[in-house]
This record gives sequence, C-alpha cells and structure tokens, in this order.
Amino acid sequence: MLNEDGTELAEFLTVGLTDRERADLAGVGPPHGRGLLGTLIRHPEPLRVDDIRAHPHSAGFPPGHPPMRTLLGVAVSVRGETYGDLYLSDRLDGRPFDAHDQDIVVALAGAAGVAIENARLFEQVRAGAEQFQRLLLPRLPGLRPYEGAAVYRPAARPAHVGGDWYDAVLLPDGACGAVIGDVVGHDLRAAAAMAQTRNMLRALLYDRCGPPGAVLTALDHTLHAITDTPVTTVCLARVQPAGDGDGWELCWSSAGHLPPLLLAPGDHPRYLDAEPGLPLGVDPHRPRPDHTSPLPPGAVLLFFTDGLVEHPRHPIDRGLDALAALAAPLGGRPLDELCRALCAARPGDGHDDVAMLALRVPTAPPSRVYPAESRGPGKAGTRSREP
Repeated sequence: MLNEDGTELAEFLTVGLTDRERADLAGVGPPHGRGLLGTLIRHPEPLRVDDIRAHPHSAGFPPGHPPMRTLLGVAVSVRGETYGDLYLSDRLDGRPFDAHDQDIVVALAGAAGVAIENARLFEQVRAGAEQFQRLLLPRLPGLRPYEGAAVYRPAARPAHVGGDWYDAVLLPDGACGAVIGDVVGHDLRAAAAMAQTRNMLRALLYDRCGPPGAVLTALDHTLHAITDTPVTTVCLARVQPAGDGDGWELCWSSAGHLPPLLLAPGDHPRYLDAEPGLPLGVDPHRPRPDHTSPLPPGAVLLFFTDGLVEHPRHPIDRGLDALAALAAPLGGRPLDELCRALCAARPGDGHDDVAMLALRVPTAPPSRVYPAESRGPGKAGTRSREP
C-alpha cells in the first residue's frame, strides 16, 4: 500500500511465507520501495522479471530473506489513481510468469483497487457524517456552581448519523437546565430535526424558566405548528435549590424518554422512574407530568439515550441494570472520565448512536452557594432577564 501522495510504501503485507521464513526475517524491517518495487511505484505498468538478481534495477535482498527468482508486479489502481502494488514471486512449477498470469493478476489487482477505493470513500463519508453530527451538538457552557460533562458517540456502522443530543444551560433564575433527547431515525433528516428541536427547546427553556412539563408542552405545540419533525423522546430537567432552601432537588418531565440515573454518595445507583408521558410529535394536546426528587449534596445525575443500553438480544431492563452496575463505582470520578468510561463499556451493541450528559450537584447547601436574599423556590440566584 502506498502513502497518500503515492510516492513510497506505507504498508507491506505478505502471504505465502512459511513460519521458518518469517522467523528468519525477524528484526528485518519492511521494504522501502526501492529497487524493483520502486520501479513499479514510479512506473505503474505490469512488470515481469525472469531473474530478479540480474535485473539492472534490482537492489538485492536483506539477510534472512527467502530466495526469490522471478517476479510479477502490477499496480492496484482505479480510474488512474494508484493505491498500491501487487507482487508475486516464483510459480510453484518453477517456470517464469507469462502473459496469461499477468492478465489474471491485473484483473485481481483491479478488483482489489475497487475494494480499497470503496473502503476509503466509506471512511470519508463516515468521518464527514460524524463531524457533521458533532458540529450540531453544543459545547457545554459554564454551569457553576454545578458541574457538567457530556459525550457523544456515533453508531458502529459507518456513515450512520442519528438524532441523539444533549444540552445544559444555566438559567436566569440560577437553576441548571438539562436536556437529553432522541429524534427517531438514523439519517441526515433525523440529525437536522435534532438540531432544530434542540435550538427551539433551549430558547423556550431559557425564556420561560417554568416547570419542565409546561416547557415540553410548549415545544410540542411549536413543533406541531411549524415543522414536520419526526417523533422525538426528551427528558427535560431542572436542578435547583429545594423549597426550604437548605437542599437540592431535581424537577423533571419526560416525553417518552428513559429515566435519569442518580448516583448518590454512599448509596446504590437508582433510576428516577416516573410516568414518562408521550413523546413529542404524538399528541401536542396531552400535557406531561412533572416530578420532583431530593438530591443529596455531591450527587451525580446521568442522562442518556437508549443506544447506551439497547441490545437486540436482551430486554432493555438488562441493559439498564448493567449500566447501573458499571456506574456504581464511578460516581466520585471527574464527570468527563465517568462519561468516557461508561461509553467505552456500554451494555448496548453499538447499533445506535449515544448521547450522555452528567451533572453533579454542589456539595455545599444552597445557603452557602447563593446570597441569602436570592434564595427560594424558582429564585436560586441573582440572574435576571432584565437588561
């Protein structure tokens, strides 16, 4: 295989050497593309040689190299672009390579060239699709006094984009808004719909600062009125001081999405199971319930999409249990490390993309985080929408 500019060898693969011949070559580096190999690189025309050592371009063999007398070399190319070369040495019957051999190997090299070109084009498409998906996802802003980290992983299948997304933003009243969502579909339309839905939801969440269920209802009405977005599952949450001002709480609402996972210091992982409500795009007139749960100081909330836990051969509860077991010893680690570790060991089979968002509650109570005059339900900080 040649390098990108086609001037020298980047990789050299061998077939047909015995174990003893390979052992004799231990410590000998691959060819550098000089001699007869270099001749074919510089002049990609079929090359037949009856006596390698007698050829004027021969550079000889390194110590331990198996004896080779004859050579047939052809370029691996497609539509004028050369990807590499295919070399054969020493027919089994000892006779020199002939025109019939050359025709067969030229055809074989042509098929190899097509396969290599397709693989490279596939990789380019996959890389481009992944980059497109990442550009649609936000970089988390500063969330102090909360901590946050997020990760996105594309599906294992190349060029497989999807509609998974995350978002987090510090709201004008000082609460932290958190979103995880999944637009149905695995194509560019799903990715575009994801970006549109995410931007609408961020604007509504920041402007209204109301209960998550009401924000989801407003989003569903907006999507229904002005878009044709596919069915979408979302979990929308607010992390905020509790009503008494002495602790933290999570207020959340789900539109058909998986529940968040709570990692509380000194306790077992626990899913915050509650009535999920309908996904977006099903019935915009059906409200979604809000739920509230206290949060211990320093607790970690993990929001994720189903690609993290889904496996076609297992019920999803098995994947959820496996995720909780994986996360149990990791709650005290830095959040970016937690996200990477869970994505690397995910119980899902990799057929779907994965978005994950982790938030850590402050260890100090709200009375030490916010000024006393600004505490209270729905008034966690001093931020204001007024200019």
